[in-house]
Amino acid sequence: MRKWLARIGFTMLAVFLLAFIALATWEPFFAASARSPEGDRQYRAEISRDEYGVPHIHGKTDPDVAFGVAIAQAEDDFFTLQDVLAMARGRYGAIAGVNGAAVDYVYHLLDARSTAERHYPELPEDTRALFEAYASGLNRYAAEHPNELKLANLFPVNGEDIAAGFALRQPFFFGLNNVIEPLVAGEPLLREFGPDIPGFPRDGHEPSAPPMMEEQASVALSPFGRDGALSGSNAFAVAPEKSGGPTVLISNTHQPWRGSVSWYELVVESDEGWHFAGANLPGTPYPVLGHNEHLGWTHTVNRPDLTDIYKLEMDESGTRYRLDGEWRDLESETVTLPVKMGPVVLPIRRTVYRSVHGPVIKNDRGAFAIRYARIDNIRSMDAFYRESKAANFEEWLAVYRRMDIPNFNAVYSDKEGNIAYIYNAAIPDRKPGYNWRGILPGNDSSLIWQGPVAFNRIPKLINPASGWLYNSNNEPYTAAGAGSDLSPDDFAPELGVELKQTNRSRRAYKLLSAANLLDRETLRSIKYDTAYERAGYVAELWDALAALELSDDAELAKARDLLLQWDFTADNEGAADALALLMIKDFMSAEYQNKRLPDVREHLTWATGHLKRYFGRIDPPMSDVLRLRQGPGRYSVDLPLDGGSDTLRASTSWDVDEDGRLNVKHGDSFIMWVEWHEGEPVQSHSIQPFGAAVTRPDSPHYTDQSRLFAEHKLKPVHFWRKDVLANAKRRYVVESY
Repeated sequence: MRKWLARIGFTMLAVFLLAFIALATWEPFFAASARSPEGDRQYRAEISRDEYGVPHIHGKTDPDVAFGVAIAQAEDDFFTLQDVLAMARGRYGAIAGVNGAAVDYVYHLLDARSTAERHYPELPEDTRALFEAYASGLNRYAAEHPNELKLANLFPVNGEDIAAGFALRQPFFFGLNNVIEPLVAGEPLLREFGPDIPGFPRDGHEPSAPPMMEEQASVALSPFGRDGALSGSNAFAVAPEKSGGPTVLISNTHQPWRGSVSWYELVVESDEGWHFAGANLPGTPYPVLGHNEHLGWTHTVNRPDLTDIYKLEMDESGTRYRLDGEWRDLESETVTLPVKMGPVVLPIRRTVYRSVHGPVIKNDRGAFAIRYARIDNIRSMDAFYRESKAANFEEWLAVYRRMDIPNFNAVYSDKEGNIAYIYNAAIPDRKPGYNWRGILPGNDSSLIWQGPVAFNRIPKLINPASGWLYNSNNEPYTAAGAGSDLSPDDFAPELGVELKQTNRSRRAYKLLSAANLLDRETLRSIKYDTAYERAGYVAELWDALAALELSDDAELAKARDLLLQWDFTADNEGAADALALLMIKDFMSAEYQNKRLPDVREHLTWATGHLKRYFGRIDPPMSDVLRLRQGPGRYSVDLPLDGGSDTLRASTSWDVDEDGRLNVKHGDSFIMWVEWHEGEPVQSHSIQPFGAAVTRPDSPHYTDQSRLFAEHKLKPVHFWRKDVLANAKRRYVVESY
């Protein structure tokens, strides 16, 4: 009997070990085979790094430069690049567990891989050459640094893999997650930002309340995570007659400070004439904003209605839907999502659905199809490259006329003194007479639009009389000042152009309008402004605080009274700054995403309790609470910050550390200040919150820009070859095998 029991026990142990080994090793073998770039082209680039480690990449050809871009960025942040590539292969769950599997589900839902397979070959040959070179650089780095690999069989990669990443990430820049997440959860949809369609008024606000402190929210069905939902930016352009000298461009982006949409600064230069300084995102072989010798531009997130939802009429089997009176089969695909759980990776099976409209999500309310701007299109990969090579305003504008970049406001300046603002959006060409702000009937094919409206139908301003332009994620109708602004009456409601203001836009409009001269010092004071206007959600919050009945809670009444005395400036000087900072953040977040505002008393209770618990008082100096932190390690930093969640000096969101401090992770990120003085070469300055090597704790460039950033200072950009060589601290050549 004992021998029999022992044999059973041994057998069970063996089965367990085999199962464990299988779960620990199956995923790389199951994954689609990695494929190298086509051809055997050789690449050679020189990388010159300045005192802050910012790379200037030079090559004989543009592809040589793209190869060098990949090497330089991998040297500084291979950690994040691997995450982005895993997303582009539907394997992020094998790295990031449940959060990664949510991204992989979206990857399959949007059919990102098939989109890349269909359309990557259609891109111009020189654009594909750029992406193949970039992939080759990543492969070269991976081969030489096997100890840094997170995931087996992720490399080699090719241009098509990079294209799949574009197909996946592109629609989330205009908030596709705000549609997917409630549909998956079976919850009411958020109110869209566009105006009501005549004859279809909307009542009230769809009920969707945010959790207390959004860091505690559920898994995000977005490659950008929770932080991506708050992506914003400020942009300013000033003509010479208004600045008193140069044409000015200020790029002030608000992105997460780490991760798949964090900025990486670089300068590219080839002997073929490509020469551009700016920043890119992980997985991109070129800067997507910045300047060349002739011109520059920056982007801010706009929020037009670029997504439509259709409720499908399904048969009893749930496998067919009716369209124009005929039944069609609902396309379905069962996919395997890898979910890392400790040392093992679990294979989770899910089914994704698609109709002729687009991706389909089923919930208890029915089956809903989604159609979004530039669906099944990756030509933005070419558009960003083309505009970086533009030599004048007309060449630059021609890129936007293509309508290949789905969204982003574009603010522009050039050496000729031109300034421009384009409300860039590939807005669907919708049929009038239907409620495009609501859920559409899925049984009428005439509502399935096929492309965007004409470029002449979207808002734009070129060389306004005011001499200045700006955007702070606000509607395009406040952009240039009284007498120069556009009118919303000139744009059809079907376009879905948002009617929205942020506190930043209210402040910028007020300060820019009041200035007689927008010289460097005036612009600097506007850019780093830390004040709130008592308007919009801020006014609602303070009015609600004043109306609170708190006779039953003396401590809470004391906190409320402190807030009512606040000067509405997050400058680290007022006694109420820290408390106001905690109060405003989630109200800003809710308003920015069209969610219901939090309960004021509950939030005041939380904010007061947090300060009492960690600081022993409700009025600690804000500089003790709001911190710029990066570490640990010899180059770690812990510095005070100013600004709030919706001030022009933006400290948008944060993690709450164990000591109760607010560790900012999203807000002012890459800042670039560009000036063209008449008869002189372009000059620019820039800054990042941390440094060039944001995930390399042993690098001196891990945090070497942090103190400058905290002190509102910029560093020089070495654009011209003479300056590059004079300031190079390290120069080296990288080559392909």
